Amino acid sequence: MRIRLLQNKDFIISAMPKIYTKTGDTGTTSLVGGTRVFKNNPRVQAYGDVDELISAIGLLRAELLADNAKGIYDAVAAELGHIESMLMGIASHLAADKPVQRLKDFDENEILFLEGRIDAYTAELPEVKAFVLPSAPVASAQCHVARTICRRAERSAMDIPARGDQDVVATKYLNRLSDYLFVMARKLCAMASVGEELWIPE
Repeated sequence: MRIRLLQNKDFIISAMPKIYTKTGDTGTTSLVGGTRVFKNNPRVQAYGDVDELISAIGLLRAELLADNAKGIYDAVAAELGHIESMLMGIASHLAADKPVQRLKDFDENEILFLEGRIDAYTAELPEVKAFVLPSAPVASAQCHVARTICRRAERSAMDIPARGDQDVVATKYLNRLSDYLFVMARKLCAMASVGEELWIPE
């Protein structure tokens, strides 16, 4: 999926709608398809957690691009941008309590993509036999933050009652993504030539 950057010429200020609608002032919001629900509805919680995850990965990507003088993070940043786009699709499906024609089914090959990257990165890294303590570099620690948000999003998706096929696919993707983010955190340590900190109980 291609990411398009908006330019100033894309905006006509006088024609822009207001960002606030006031329709949620009573604590309700609309799911994809139009159903009104309270904002603590399990679906709203799930896609809200995915929204938070997208933001966390965006912060990680910004951190990498800011420290990218030699271009060493180009491929990783592009990969993370692709994942953000996939998560937008995941959030859309979690926000739909019934089939919506304009929503295409999520491509399950994206799960295979994550598995392929996990396997490739794991092969490059030393075996670890203890719990990793998130630490320097900052990008690696930020990756761990994204990982924990991803786990919460997965749990929220599991709480949705009457889960449909796309909810199941979304949960599977989030499960695999948390593994990817763990391995990516380790890879970022290796790319920065920073040793990982391990938790060794005394």
